[in-house]
Amino acid sequence: MRWFLTGAVVLLLSACSPEKQKVYTVDELVADDALLAKIIGECRNSPGELHDTPNCRNAEAADGRLRLERMRKSLGG
Repeated sequence: MRWFLTGAVVLLLSACSPEKQKVYTVDELVADDALLAKIIGECRNSPGELHDTPNCRNAEAADGRLRLERMRKSLGG
């Protein structure tokens, strides 16, 4: 009976934990402009809370990469 109660409590506590958000790679974000814009928008709307999350860091890196690529193309490189 004791093990059953312990198991039930652990199960209930794990059900209450927040859902893990999928972490996108820089390459995935570079390939999907809509997803990149969505994540950057969320990160910039709540920088204190989301700034250090993996998705925000990867989105900023993907944005930087895309800007450099556009700059190279515009300069003829």
